[in-house]
Amino acid sequence: MKSQFLLAVMVLMSALSLRAADFTEQTGVQYRDGIDRCQLDIHYPADRQGDLPVVVWFHGGGLTGGNRFVPQQLKNSGMVVVVPNYRLMPKATIDECIDDAAAAVAWAMDHAAEYGGDPTKVFVSGHSAGGYLTSMVGFDRKWLRKYGKEADSIAGLIPYSGQVITHFARRNLQGIAPLVPTIDEYAPIAYARPDAPPCVIITGDRNMELYGRYEENAYMWRLLKEMGHPSLFIYEIQGYDHGAMCDPAHHILKKHVAEILKSRGRAK
Repeated sequence: MKSQFLLAVMVLMSALSLRAADFTEQTGVQYRDGIDRCQLDIHYPADRQGDLPVVVWFHGGGLTGGNRFVPQQLKNSGMVVVVPNYRLMPKATIDECIDDAAAAVAWAMDHAAEYGGDPTKVFVSGHSAGGYLTSMVGFDRKWLRKYGKEADSIAGLIPYSGQVITHFARRNLQGIAPLVPTIDEYAPIAYARPDAPPCVIITGDRNMELYGRYEENAYMWRLLKEMGHPSLFIYEIQGYDHGAMCDPAHHILKKHVAEILKSRGRAK
């Protein structure tokens, strides 16, 4: 019995080692010229073969800090993961932050096939400020059109605890207090539309989140639902605060990537 157990453990470790070896990473790829901050890393199959889904993941940090990283839970999971940096406020404008995000998504669409990804299966996701950028790029069509792409070609939007009102970093620069809601041209909710890509909204516990983050996302969900958006989900991860919600949210992301692609296959 002991020898059988040890054999099983060895087989499992070998399988895990092989799985990890199947993926590799390329770092410091420049996705737009002349801007040092505009680099990205790619986690992809070592043989660069396949038609895998692609997740573009934007880091958080309030649009004023943070740095790119591949979430551990998204590694070796059958997806190409693209993680860009973007310029940060206040040195950059909010337009430049969003424009960088759009440029990175366009880069992923153009280069997905080179890394074993399918350019028609590009999902956009991110946490906090990254969730905000996800929604701005996915709902307001003008940002991707600058790069000859259509937001509606995104396979799915999966924002984690992102603001859907105007981001507080912009409001801070305008002298607007964090608890004063503002909806202007920099608010994703201003671009809510029923023909947006499939959308999976995830937040932490409403009693542990930042500044009513669950409630504002719930309002976005309600508006989209009332408009008749056909592929829409919302999750509140109870017991998890703004930062800790990422770990369970990654499992939700992987589930919905698979389900969205499966449903799209049925529709063909």
